[in-house]
Amino acid sequence: MSIKSNDLGNDSVGRLVVRLAVPAIVAQLVNALYNIVDRIYIGHIADVGDIALTGLGLCFPIIMFVSALAALVGIGGGSRASILMGDGDLHGANEILGNCAVLMLMISVGSTALFQLTKEPLLYLFGASGNTIPYALSYLEIYLWGSIFVQIALGMNNFITIQGFSTISMATVLVGAAVNIALDPIFIFGLNMGVRGAALATVIAQSVSAAWVIAFLVGKRTKMRLQLAFFRLKRSVILPVVALGVSPFIMQSTESLVTISFTSSLYRYGGDVAVGAMTICSSIMQFLCMVFMGLAQGAQPIIGFNYGAGKADRVKQAFRILILSSLVYAGCMWGLIMALPQVFVGLFNSKAELVEITVWALRIYLACFFLLGIQFSCQQTFVALGQAKVSLFLALLRKVILLIPLIFILPQFVGDKVFAVFLAEPVADFLAAAVTGTVFFVQLPKILKAKAGQSA
Repeated sequence: MSIKSNDLGNDSVGRLVVRLAVPAIVAQLVNALYNIVDRIYIGHIADVGDIALTGLGLCFPIIMFVSALAALVGIGGGSRASILMGDGDLHGANEILGNCAVLMLMISVGSTALFQLTKEPLLYLFGASGNTIPYALSYLEIYLWGSIFVQIALGMNNFITIQGFSTISMATVLVGAAVNIALDPIFIFGLNMGVRGAALATVIAQSVSAAWVIAFLVGKRTKMRLQLAFFRLKRSVILPVVALGVSPFIMQSTESLVTISFTSSLYRYGGDVAVGAMTICSSIMQFLCMVFMGLAQGAQPIIGFNYGAGKADRVKQAFRILILSSLVYAGCMWGLIMALPQVFVGLFNSKAELVEITVWALRIYLACFFLLGIQFSCQQTFVALGQAKVSLFLALLRKVILLIPLIFILPQFVGDKVFAVFLAEPVADFLAAAVTGTVFFVQLPKILKAKAGQSA
């Protein structure tokens, strides 16, 4: 495997985006398979697959929150370190890496303890029923004990990506995914462990990925290296990291609130089958959005480094490539979903009642998917530029300010309550894309002009 890094300040921007984005996209898609493969296998367990799948879906808010904590430290720290590396401050970047490693360990231990103590009442709050709660508890109990590996694998891997070692960061995910996909059928069906087997396979796979990340970051090939001298937390280091990480944290953690809002409302209006449909719809959405995140991860190191180096033209070029590729991808996938929803739904379950409602719901739920390229590209570019406040606002906009209220408001004005709940997603997507695009194209010239003034 090649471990050659990329010259973020001088190589062709187009080639850099391809070299960094392709491995990042592969890594994101494969990372999504950790949970999606579990759902596919669980959905096909004989006799109880549909109920077990619905139970697993109830765990999403907590699973997403664990991943969001990794983003808080990993993306926030990585974005900050990338800018410092562009400024030529490798010592500062190493200090961020060490502080983030310690902070992530502390957060992992605290979150595991909290969710283990509160998991059952939380699951009922999310919309669990007597039928689904045993499956949700069985999966979540095991998954939580391994959440420390999840956070290290996801969060610290970003420090490999921002250095330009795209193939290494991709391999982090590929290694874990290979283990997960191999162990899933053995544990779920071969050892007859059901959902507990799926959780155990995921934990083992993430522990392998975590070991891979740590081994690289203490090795000789990395530019940034984990060093004991930087393991003492400093406010001056952590606060800027958290300020930048809050935006991606909110983007991911609010998925938990969104899922809770969706599942509780759908259980109220449509019962377990409506919650099952939402589980499949959100799984498909999650998988599709991984490409946006991969494209953004490919462009972010280029944007951040060149912004730090004062090369505005390269910043603009990288963004243009990012948003155009995101829009093309979004349009193509939207067309496939609208034309062939049954193909996507059939991967998860074959029970006629569940498939029928999910095919109907998926077309509603993803009706404005083609606009998400604007939302992701602009918001993630603000993160790369170190614009914590505006990226935070945009992260809150789509999920907290728009989507969650719409989930509860629309059923009050639409006769078909289940339709109204699913309709909240495309309405929020449309409004958020319009606002985000407008804010970005107004603010970007001002941000670049201010940076040029600092460099002069």
